[in-house]
Amino acid sequence: MVYKVISLVFLFSFWNTSAQQNDSIIKIDSTSSHLKFNYKQLIIPTALISYGVIGLESDQLLSFNSQIKDEVKEDIDEKITIDDFSQYAPAATVYALNAFGVKGKNTMRDRSVIFVTSYVIMASTVLSLKSIVKEERPDGSSNNSFPSGHTATAFAGAEFLWQEYKDKSIWYGITGYAVATGTGLFRIYNNRHWLTDVAAGAGIGILSTKLAYWMNPYITKKIFRSSSESNSSSMIMPFYNGHQYGLSFVKTF
Repeated sequence: MVYKVISLVFLFSFWNTSAQQNDSIIKIDSTSSHLKFNYKQLIIPTALISYGVIGLESDQLLSFNSQIKDEVKEDIDEKITIDDFSQYAPAATVYALNAFGVKGKNTMRDRSVIFVTSYVIMASTVLSLKSIVKEERPDGSSNNSFPSGHTATAFAGAEFLWQEYKDKSIWYGITGYAVATGTGLFRIYNNRHWLTDVAAGAGIGILSTKLAYWMNPYITKKIFRSSSESNSSSMIMPFYNGHQYGLSFVKTF
């Protein structure tokens, strides 16, 4: 059962990046680095979120969650905490690639504004739902299981990596989504989340980043004056300790 879930989720991630590549001509304005709105971009994240929400009440999906939990408890003896770090890997890769001279789609300023906007949308959505739904975790440790914050963070970063570097190579996006998928699977592996929590978190993460790209032209127009990018650089990274979200900021001159 677990192996079927792993195969299904990874196949879904590959389909997501492939579908976005095939639709890139429609999405991207040739005179702008901003993501253009297209309703097709809503299909995958909406489907994931819907699966998670329906799973809160669906007897069939709840039963499937329980089956996965039983297999995890039966076959896995030791937890692996790599998901506490892998959730940040896709977003960190964007800044690492830029530091090594592989330029992304946007300037450092626009990229950072998009990232912060995505993170604010994602974190506020996740924390709000956790406090409203109050779903018990599979291990019974708390009542804030839905949706998975680790998974949302990872998929928001994966979509961020995809949008910035898909014009360089599709493999950046595939790698980012593979890491994000692994993060979600480890949340199930460690008995911290149900499959429905992970699915909803993935959808929220993807949608948050898409919203950030759509909003960026308006945000930068309101906040920043038209000017060329300065020689200084900055880096904004999130943290999540299991209970709280936050941002750390580093700037070099």
